[in-house]
Amino acid sequence: MKMKWNRRRFLQGAGAAFAAGTAVAGVPRVVTPQATLGAGSGLSCITTTAGTPWQVQPLASPGWRWDALNLNVDLSATAQTMEGFGGCFNERGWSSLSKLGNDDCESVLRELFDPVAGARFSLCRMPIGANDFALKAYSYDEVKDDFELKHFSIDNDKATLIPFIHAAQRYQPKLRVWASPWSPPSWMKKNGFYAEAAGRAGQKDNGIRPDQIGHEGEDMFILEEPYLRAYAKYFGRFIDAYQAEGIRVGMVMPQNEFNSAQNFPSCTWTPEGLAKFIRYLGPEMSSRDVAVFFGTLERGDPQMLRTVTEDTEAGKYIKGVGVQWAGKNALPTIHREFPKLALYQSEQECGDGSNKWEYTAYCWQLMKHYVRSGASAYMYWNISVDQGGLSTWGWAQNALVSVDEAKKGFRYNHDYYLMKHLSHFVEVGAKCVETSGTCDDALGFVNPDGALVVLLRNAAPHDQFVDIRGGGRVATVKLLADSISTVVMKA
Repeated sequence: MKMKWNRRRFLQGAGAAFAAGTAVAGVPRVVTPQATLGAGSGLSCITTTAGTPWQVQPLASPGWRWDALNLNVDLSATAQTMEGFGGCFNERGWSSLSKLGNDDCESVLRELFDPVAGARFSLCRMPIGANDFALKAYSYDEVKDDFELKHFSIDNDKATLIPFIHAAQRYQPKLRVWASPWSPPSWMKKNGFYAEAAGRAGQKDNGIRPDQIGHEGEDMFILEEPYLRAYAKYFGRFIDAYQAEGIRVGMVMPQNEFNSAQNFPSCTWTPEGLAKFIRYLGPEMSSRDVAVFFGTLERGDPQMLRTVTEDTEAGKYIKGVGVQWAGKNALPTIHREFPKLALYQSEQECGDGSNKWEYTAYCWQLMKHYVRSGASAYMYWNISVDQGGLSTWGWAQNALVSVDEAKKGFRYNHDYYLMKHLSHFVEVGAKCVETSGTCDDALGFVNPDGALVVLLRNAAPHDQFVDIRGGGRVATVKLLADSISTVVMKA
């Protein structure tokens, strides 16, 4: 994909990770992948079920079977190049991991980020200021009318986000990071408050007044030149401050879920309001070789992107789109109408904190939809949370890792293994390829070294044989009942 902007520094590198995790409540330790892959045949299969994650599945003997499905992989029908996989750094993620002993904490970080095995994360998100899994509401400059940003400071992050990212960098030095705000400084907003909604039943009271409530389709940012200019400079100061800490942020999105008024830090914008801001944000980021993506888009309306790209001043700065939640419904249209824009799945839907296998099965459908619709990056939301997954503002959510403070232990949840089935095997630079046949519940990739990687889901309550053919390679696998599998066929 050729673009006028320089993405090389942001897009280079690959991630990886392995750990022998501490078992909690009977959940088994992680199985070491290297002990099972790369057998002499050049074929391998790893399978996860609700009861047993990451198990070696022996390949079936070749031969005709009356009930075998077929899966054809067309290596000549290549689509997008995969740019990376990861999750989001947030404060409660770090505070939860910090409750573990040092050995356990390091084993989780190694499993997630080391570039040899495990999940091999290489592309992650972070907030600019507080998000819903921050420890409190904050920004980097809460001094009213400080248009010169004399009081700008990232000191709050030096206890949480910065050590979290540094810990990941120890295992993955080529880690790439992008960022978006959940809310501007409160004094830049019309309501003078970090949130725009009251808590729902069972959630914490955030103190918002009725006259401070925001609404979808409303610009809650003060769209006046001094505020727009100062906010663009605020982004620039953030980039510079993190660079000074050894963390390069290579891309930004102007607002997380700009249509959603929430009881946690949030800010609603119209597409027209975002276009006005991007006219200021674009030059600030371009001077630092930082890309600007549109997003994050959480509505299934591609017209919102069209409105910004049709603005001649703002549109020239948009190099990609971040899509999450209901934004997935706009993704096929966006991919068709804007083939030169990079498409990121910017946040996997977060569930309810129960981390059930049934939800992981739903997340597989999300993954399949995003990749088939052109997404070149796929990111989970919470990397780690305390047992129960409760946010600061009272929303229980799923996570890759759950930490049990009382037992000083942790477990890898089902969603983690789904992510690992993708990110462990699919290299940065892999091409997504077309699959067809009677087995349609699959994704196919060709790695830079020519290895064919196929992810498959068997949703049936019984085992199912599948014949896989691609690039002159043939394999027959038995997919266990209600399972997720990855098959690797080396060149």
